[in-house]
Amino acid sequence: MTDLASKTAQDPEPAAKKLFIKTYGCQMNVYDSQRMAEAMGAEGYVLTEDQSQADMVLLNTCHIREKAAEKLYSDLGRLKPLKAERPDLKIGVAGCVAQAEGEEIQRRMPIVDLVVGPQAYHRLPAMARAGRGVDTEFPAEDKFEHLPKPAATRRAPAAFLTVQEGCDKFCAFCVVPYTRGAEVSRPVSRILSEARDLVSRGVREITLLGQNVNGWHGAASEGGEWGFGRLIRAIAEIDGLDRIRYTTSHPNDMADDLIEAHRNEPKLMPYLHLPVQSGSNRILKAMNRKHTVDQYLRLIDRIRDARPDIMLTSDFIVGFPGETNQDHQDTLDLVARVNFGTAFSFKYSPRPGTPAYDRPEVDSDVADARLQELQALLSSQQKAAQEGMVGREMGVLFEKPGRLAGQMVGKSDYLHAVFVEAPDAKVGDLVRVRITHSAANSLAGELVDQGR
Repeated sequence: MTDLASKTAQDPEPAAKKLFIKTYGCQMNVYDSQRMAEAMGAEGYVLTEDQSQADMVLLNTCHIREKAAEKLYSDLGRLKPLKAERPDLKIGVAGCVAQAEGEEIQRRMPIVDLVVGPQAYHRLPAMARAGRGVDTEFPAEDKFEHLPKPAATRRAPAAFLTVQEGCDKFCAFCVVPYTRGAEVSRPVSRILSEARDLVSRGVREITLLGQNVNGWHGAASEGGEWGFGRLIRAIAEIDGLDRIRYTTSHPNDMADDLIEAHRNEPKLMPYLHLPVQSGSNRILKAMNRKHTVDQYLRLIDRIRDARPDIMLTSDFIVGFPGETNQDHQDTLDLVARVNFGTAFSFKYSPRPGTPAYDRPEVDSDVADARLQELQALLSSQQKAAQEGMVGREMGVLFEKPGRLAGQMVGKSDYLHAVFVEAPDAKVGDLVRVRITHSAANSLAGELVDQGR
């Protein structure tokens, strides 16, 4: 036995370190968590779903929803006994709350070893090696250039791909410009390279991500000025890719080339999330949204002219400072006019550092009542939209087995979860399904053909 072989036999490879990640919030954070896991994978970490067995716990936070910081500190409080039991456990906080709170997180919770903002998480491995640190800078370098290639084990048939980050809109209620920074568009070549790599690993559907994704633009140095519609057409040329989606958009950036992509590109799914936030021009102005109700409605008409079967979804904030009963009625009128397939609606909650933070708030009970009225209307529209799918045939991309034997679950063209009895199907199959039943938040169907 050689010295090397003897050493290998006597000193086996150490067990892989385990990483637990909890992801809060949006799809952008889901994507970021995947990339952080890949970055830490290069350091010998493997993902675990058992927090108690982890060598590192990473909380990837979101600052959009109410009481985001309080939820983080509550979760950190629950980690105290684990840290006391295992002092070598590394605890990290990433994402937008990390960006907003910075060193305050470690001051309030000394158990936290690492605090890293969303623009600096490519530095997470070095921070972990150092043992403790805070990095909430907006570095000049492109973090994506410093991250490892996406892991070969990523086998899901649908994937996210970040093409744009940050926002320059400065809506009065929103913290994104302060936590994610100014709008930055990733270069065309890097986006296409990552998209091709995903498809080579079995991905059939890509969702393009950005805080203001349709504000993406390419550089003239990459073959002329690129708009978002042109990027979609370029991605659609990748052999093996069947579906393209994108989120989240701003009405002011729905350019002509993007609307034409909805008309002419069959791989672009007939689904569009286009937040309006309010149906009152007075409130839109107070929100600094920079569009009017009439502009939004005319835009909706143009989109539906380009793609008549498109399903539209949106976001609404109820009880924004200064909102009156008439403003609320204007929102109800807009919802009735557009007829959304579904929508997200929330009661306004102030965010420190935003322009609306110190404005007098609407009475909480009044805002609650308005939210319930709006949600009842939106729910009725969602129910009608789903019931209108019954009897229709559409594509479904299977993503996982269902709870029942022989059942598969996938996403329809319109992003509905669809349950299908398909005992011979496998994850990644794209099949034709006839919708037979509508439930509260899902559909059921039967196979028309086995697809491919």
